[in-house]
Amino acid sequence: MQTNYFPASDRGRKDIGWLKSNFVFSFSDFSNPMKSAFGTLQAFNDDYMEPGKGFGIHPHINMEIISVLLQGKMNHIDSLGYSTTIEPGGVQIMSAGSGLRHEEYNIGEGPVNFLQIWIQPKLQNILPRYQFRHFPKENRKNELTVIVSGEEGAAHCWINQNAKLSLGYFDKGGEISYAFHPVNKCVFIFLIEGAIGVNGIALQKRDALGIWESDLLQISCTENAEFLIIETPVNQK
Repeated sequence: MQTNYFPASDRGRKDIGWLKSNFVFSFSDFSNPMKSAFGTLQAFNDDYMEPGKGFGIHPHINMEIISVLLQGKMNHIDSLGYSTTIEPGGVQIMSAGSGLRHEEYNIGEGPVNFLQIWIQPKLQNILPRYQFRHFPKENRKNELTVIVSGEEGAAHCWINQNAKLSLGYFDKGGEISYAFHPVNKCVFIFLIEGAIGVNGIALQKRDALGIWESDLLQISCTENAEFLIIETPVNQK
């Protein structure tokens, strides 16, 4: 088993007043050649937006973009004709493909906190698409819930990559086993709240851990904990 530890304190930071961002990998003004990506996981940003502020209309091409809303109320409007309101537990994906434009604003009374995740696509220049699903916290207690997959399904969002994202929300003392295929697959686990151990490695709030050359995660919750697991290809073949 190989690991790469990403402590919360080592993240890149950007503060422009209305937006405060924490970057695990190189993004925007933060550049670290040792943190360019993890497998096909290209970006992992922990963003905070002030009320009434947001990202104006802008384009994307050939990227799988996932947003997981942790706090607040945010809208989404895009060039495909979608207009969505996202609240905590909301998950949206954009398969940008040949190109789309979108905007996101904080439309609530308090700050928004969301995870912005970019994954390299399997196929280039596909027809762009958008999808939204809601996963209320109370409905997934002490369960590992698939929120995004590379396979189509009614219960989750699906993307143009052989990837899987799962949210866990467990009481203290919870024990979780997560198995995955070791060939050309790696797993990135991000601790949203609480404290956990992953294969004996301790993580605190907003820490992350990358694992490869393995086929099993053993997760122990030393406090009540919420975490996100991202399973992606190591590289495109």
